[in-house]
Amino acid sequence: MRLVAEKLAGERGGEIVFADISFALASGEALVVTGPNGSGKSTMLRIVAGLLPPAGGSAILEGGGEEWPTVASACHYLGHTNAMKTALTVTENLGFWRDFMGYPHLEIDEALDMVGLPDIGHLPFGYLSTGQKRRVAIARMLTSYRPVWLVDEPTAGLDKASEKGFEDLMQQHLEDGGIIVAATHLPLDLTDPRRLEMSAARPESASPFAEYG
Repeated sequence: MRLVAEKLAGERGGEIVFADISFALASGEALVVTGPNGSGKSTMLRIVAGLLPPAGGSAILEGGGEEWPTVASACHYLGHTNAMKTALTVTENLGFWRDFMGYPHLEIDEALDMVGLPDIGHLPFGYLSTGQKRRVAIARMLTSYRPVWLVDEPTAGLDKASEKGFEDLMQQHLEDGGIIVAATHLPLDLTDPRRLEMSAARPESASPFAEYG
């Protein structure tokens, strides 16, 4: 399986914010995308996820077969918001997403334990701290299987121990043959990720394929 982006361009407010972005990731590979605010990191992730149309180019998944015909069908997207209902309990939120996404993976209690939040499933999501909310959003990615993880500032709001825990989960996903694209201002402790730096000064002119960093 390969995630391939060719000459991607994205716009915001009718203006091009990046162009000519290309990369290819095989199973077990990660791409860490860095750059200042306004450089288009989040926009690029949303385009790859199928949430926004590209202003140019394409992002496709090769080798996904009938099970994963598109990037959108094959990906978990973790954005700046956590996509949870504040009035519902943690268990109710995760149960909704597991049923909606399909391909059940971990049980809800097991996923919460994996992110260091045992015994909070009964609490309304709105009662949680910022870091706890982020960890529940990470647990959502564990309750249903997807081979591609697209994560935007994945460790935002996490303390150091939780950052390390999520890095370990991402590394395990890669070792299991998954693919990760992570947009971040903070370093991620992953094994030999590819790196792409985007610039706010002018549309990005990337080499045909991102190099190992």
